[in-house]
Amino acid sequence: MRVMEDTYRKQMGLGQDGNALVKLLVINLILFVVLKFVYVIFLTTPLDLNAYYRNIFSWFVLPADLNRLSGRPWTLLTFMFVDSELSRFLANMVWLYGFGYIMQDMTGNSKIVPVYIYGGLCGACLYVLAYYLFPKLQVQIPYATLAGASSSVVAVAIATTTVAPDYRIFPMINGGIPLWILTIIFVLLNFYSIHYGDAGMYFANIAGAGLGFTFIYQMKRGRDWSLWMNRFFDWCNDLFDPRKNKPARSPKDEFYYKVSGTQPYKKIPNITQKRIDDILDKINQQGYRFLTDEEKEILKRAADKEDL
Repeated sequence: MRVMEDTYRKQMGLGQDGNALVKLLVINLILFVVLKFVYVIFLTTPLDLNAYYRNIFSWFVLPADLNRLSGRPWTLLTFMFVDSELSRFLANMVWLYGFGYIMQDMTGNSKIVPVYIYGGLCGACLYVLAYYLFPKLQVQIPYATLAGASSSVVAVAIATTTVAPDYRIFPMINGGIPLWILTIIFVLLNFYSIHYGDAGMYFANIAGAGLGFTFIYQMKRGRDWSLWMNRFFDWCNDLFDPRKNKPARSPKDEFYYKVSGTQPYKKIPNITQKRIDDILDKINQQGYRFLTDEEKEILKRAADKEDL
């Protein structure tokens, strides 16, 4: 299976088109840089920095106050892509890449964005709810806000660990360290780094962790919560893809040829590079376990052919 493994790992590289992990990292980086650029402008002018947080940054972060949230519903999504602290931002991106790469390797390319968004949304809901449930937090409602990818990254980390807790990293160290050990270290560091007085973020991260586990638990039982979201993303991509307007070729014309003999109409898979690429794309999107027996046989024959 060297053909499959080598090509698949190449497709999961940072520069691969359509890599969902890279898109998440780029979106986070762009928003962070743009907001920091605006922040520097405020620093170099007579403008008050409070005006930056009040008139610019506040439009991206999640307010705990339901009245303010009702006027800025988009912050339920934007807060998980913005941050004001460089150290926390870099830490989140490093952990997101580490766990996200493993998650793509185990489940394909189509699960990480839904888990990231679901984790952030669950974190946002529990964050707001906590401020209304606990009396000690209620006094902070008028000025409490949530920003950063922490709850989303926690969701990705827990989801990845639920898929493969014994996945080995750093194999040069006594055969590798189990992933669950790294996850414990990450969770402890994540909670330790939360600022004193920002208790709501604890609840947001707990919600993200619960979502990550539940997502994989449901997926293993045949309930894939990412389907509708990926279909929506595909629909959006198709709107701007002129190639989608071309008439589709019949699968039998694309992948099969007919041979004469005792069974003149029997279809035999034609092992072409395009056919192999399509199967590898399917692995990239869904994971190897979703291949049909025929597709697995084609990859096996392609690997055997290369070994000759």
